[in-house]
Amino acid sequence: MFPLLASLLLLATPASTADPVIGTWTNPKGTVTVRTARCGRSICGKVISAAQSAREKARAAGTGRLVGMQILSDFRPAGRSIWQGQAFIPDVGITVPATMTQLGRDRLQIEGCGMGGYMCKQQVWTRVAARPKRR
Repeated sequence: MFPLLASLLLLATPASTADPVIGTWTNPKGTVTVRTARCGRSICGKVISAAQSAREKARAAGTGRLVGMQILSDFRPAGRSIWQGQAFIPDVGITVPATMTQLGRDRLQIEGCGMGGYMCKQQVWTRVAARPKRR
């Protein structure tokens, strides 16, 4: 009886509990907001808002439209609180192998290296708190 009950409870558990990196995140300067979600068997992330300065930097690097662009793709578990995949760096215009590390419930470190490991970029993103519903 208990194994069946445990199985049913696991099925009822929302995906966000299993994937704490799913949510809405902002970069350290607060100029880009990304929403992460399940994309099949992996996790991806799309830009949902960006400051004018971020859009201009991306445009200068050849990225036409930053908002709506998927910048995180194919992230899969690679250890405890670690996911590996690909990150597009809009202000440089390249896609690199990347790692996401959950530093806490509301902090997510994204690190990617390109050009054979010579060009690396790391940021700690902060979870965007859900806004309370108006009554």
